[in-house]
Amino acid sequence: MTSISIIFNSQQVQLEAGTSLREFISAQIGKELDADSKAVDGSKLGVAAAVNGAVIPRSSWNSKALEDGHSIELVTAAQGG
Repeated sequence: MTSISIIFNSQQVQLEAGTSLREFISAQIGKELDADSKAVDGSKLGVAAAVNGAVIPRSSWNSKALEDGHSIELVTAAQGG
């Protein structure tokens, strides 16, 4: 297994090379995501993802391969004001 090192929410993480952003987010939030990056159970995700400071549209999560040195930020929406 070849691994890569990324920074996730300011923490260094080791991943298998070739991991997609969808696969990574699915593992982080504990929900299975389909090829369109929607929750298989139909629930709302309420998260946004940025790679190297650029927000990645959910429709691109499946095709975005993570690479060594990438910085990933995962933001969860919260109610309130």
